[in-house]
Amino acid sequence: MPNYNAVTKYITLPDGRQISIETGKLAKFADGAVVVRLGDAMLLATVVSQPSQRDGVDFLPLSVDYQEKFGGAGKIPGSFQRREGRLSDYEVLVSRLVDRILRPMFPKDYHYEVQVMISLISADKDVQPDALAALAASAALSISDIPFAGPISEVRVARIDGKLQINPLTADIARADIDLIVGATADSVAMVEGEMDEVSEEEMVEAIAYAHEAIKEQVRVQQELATAVEKSHTKREYPKYAENEDLRTRITQGIYELAYNVAKLGDTSKSGRKKGFGGVRDQFLEQLVAEQPELDMKQFGRYYSSAEKKAIRDMMIKEGTRLDGRKLTEIRPIWSEVNYLPGAHGSSLFTRGETQSLTTVALGTKLDEQIIDSAMQSGYSKFMLHYNFPAFSTGEVKPNRGPGRREVGHGNLAMRSIKKVLPPEEENPYTIRIVSDILESNGSSSMATVCAASLALMDAGIKIRSAVSGIAMGLVQDKETGEYAVLSDILGDEDHLGDMDFKVTGTEKGIVACQMDIKIQGLSNEILTKALHQAREGRLHILREMAKTISAPASELKPHTPRSHKMLIDKEFIGAVIGPGGKVIQQIQKDTNATVIIEEKDEKGHVSIFASNQEDMEGAISRIRAIAAQPEVGETYKGKVRSIQPYGAFVEIMPGKDGLLHISEVAHERLASLEGVLEVGQEVDVKLLDIDKKTGKYRLSRKVLLPKPEQATSAN
Repeated sequence: MPNYNAVTKYITLPDGRQISIETGKLAKFADGAVVVRLGDAMLLATVVSQPSQRDGVDFLPLSVDYQEKFGGAGKIPGSFQRREGRLSDYEVLVSRLVDRILRPMFPKDYHYEVQVMISLISADKDVQPDALAALAASAALSISDIPFAGPISEVRVARIDGKLQINPLTADIARADIDLIVGATADSVAMVEGEMDEVSEEEMVEAIAYAHEAIKEQVRVQQELATAVEKSHTKREYPKYAENEDLRTRITQGIYELAYNVAKLGDTSKSGRKKGFGGVRDQFLEQLVAEQPELDMKQFGRYYSSAEKKAIRDMMIKEGTRLDGRKLTEIRPIWSEVNYLPGAHGSSLFTRGETQSLTTVALGTKLDEQIIDSAMQSGYSKFMLHYNFPAFSTGEVKPNRGPGRREVGHGNLAMRSIKKVLPPEEENPYTIRIVSDILESNGSSSMATVCAASLALMDAGIKIRSAVSGIAMGLVQDKETGEYAVLSDILGDEDHLGDMDFKVTGTEKGIVACQMDIKIQGLSNEILTKALHQAREGRLHILREMAKTISAPASELKPHTPRSHKMLIDKEFIGAVIGPGGKVIQQIQKDTNATVIIEEKDEKGHVSIFASNQEDMEGAISRIRAIAAQPEVGETYKGKVRSIQPYGAFVEIMPGKDGLLHISEVAHERLASLEGVLEVGQEVDVKLLDIDKKTGKYRLSRKVLLPKPEQATSAN
């Protein structure tokens, strides 16, 4: 008999498909474990929290890992080890989607290590698992005894053929002009990320609201599941912060006005603001220690940070100004430059305030495409965007361990933005790699990357459809009065102190990508719509500033950029161009210094040629044409005599293509033989008279190219 007692609940999607959530069957040693299933896709989510707290930890040590098991898709990993290794960029991105909505749902004083693991254990080609991962994680937390202010859930909302759909089939997503992942509680939206085809602000708000309605049902079902599981009825106890209301009041009253005035000064430099607030803290702390020698420094730190934060936020709402003196809608000064790096195929330097990106574009061939090997997808990508965030960009010292999750997430947001304006694949022969190196950072380096990438592509001569800009929006809202201020182009400090980080990218026509994290409950559609319209004004301003540097793609590629040429050949000649063991194509590349790539598509040979100069390009083209071109009736060819027979000569007019030059077609006069007229190896001009429809043989003539005897006589 089974040693488990499973509990299962069901969620019905708007299109009638069912999601099941089952617990009690797998991973029973975990604090919470569920299996979420849609179609044949199954995700196992487990959560465990340590019963003891590490010394000195004053934050939530939460780790969220999403991983796809290749076996669940009937595949063997393509890596050398043939096993799952470190998380792929896609898995990191899904992990971030879940982490960003879960993290604010834990109590602020809960500092016990929490590990959430989500595994795709069965794959379904029609189901995208990223839209189920947060649901699975939340359900596992909800049935555990771990303190958690959920449930939450995330869904994909896509507009396909003009209709909004929840968690649509994979094949249909390709037709979507809105593709968003939305995360929320039953009461309010907390996270949005996705891409769009230049849609309006109102269309985006409509999609988010539609997704939230579906999430409410998923939250309700999770609550039913938790009610059915005894463990979740009582959350575990843990030591709370020791509170001292007298100390809290003393600190708030003592520093509020001082911090308010420093914030109101509007110092434009990050270091100046840090020095100003640091001076207030040090002076007040010295005074307080003199009054209370046994001061609890942890309490002081919490109360001081809270009081300082309130003073700054109140100043923004009441004064309508920012920490650096800007108005709420004002964008920091912008300057940019292109062609900064002469060795790159395209480059730009984009600076906004104290945030700076140095971005390069490298153009490669099909051989440079990125290999995609995951449980859900295999193939190649010819567009990459990588984002680097070195420690010196914030004046810090840290070991260089390669890109972390933040870098992967920021790079993906910029990549989604830029790919919307790239030329169609059939018009772009290049593999494109963009690299953004952040040299200074004080607010929204990912949005600087979008702007810099757009400039660098135009500098490289890539015919993008439109320039793209990005802006990060913030929000400060008074919970008691409901007053709020929407901030355009936020600083790093404003991100930390605010209630929202909303990154929006777009062209002049509309939004192409977004990423939003909301830290408060109950964000209204009114505020969201205002933020989006304010973001639009900011985006358009940034686009105008970018246009002062470069307003359209360069008309010519850089001299050192590899040139490209595409040609079609008949399928039957693919083997001849490649040659036995690749000898022919390798020799062409060696002789011409060009790169030649052949693909068979649509019953044709698609040939892509890349060369650093026109001479090499023409050499490769002519070599391939000589092999693959079809002789045409009426055309003249310089052929080579291959053999001589009593009835005529066989002349090679193209490699591997011989035609008969009958003795009667050699000259106008009657010839008894070809001795003394033609020799083997001799080059001779001939015209193709006919191609036999049955045999495919070529009939050649030399005499039609020679002047007739009477013409020669009259000329004398």
